[in-house]
Amino acid sequence: MLVITEQTFDEEVKGSSEPVLVDFWAEWCGPCKMIAPILEEIATEQTGKLRIGKVNVDENLELGRRFDVMSIPTLILFKDGEPLLRIVGAKGKGQLLQELHPFL
Repeated sequence: MLVITEQTFDEEVKGSSEPVLVDFWAEWCGPCKMIAPILEEIATEQTGKLRIGKVNVDENLELGRRFDVMSIPTLILFKDGEPLLRIVGAKGKGQLLQELHPFL
């Protein structure tokens, strides 16, 4: 899974030909740890259709502010650098895939 920082965001997200699902998370966040393995599975299954990246909000405060991340986990799907979908809170794999499906 891709680790995204303030320095690499534009290159990794805006420069991607595939949609990029960005997981805004923190080390201390229990629900973030719950969805991490689900995101790993989705990343593997959707190779070539979707990229998944993680932004640690404690280390990248400016990115959190830039996209109005108020609570974590927040997942934002970007296509051509534009945010198209925002999912707040931990969700199961089925529900995540259902919400992502129209964009894949």
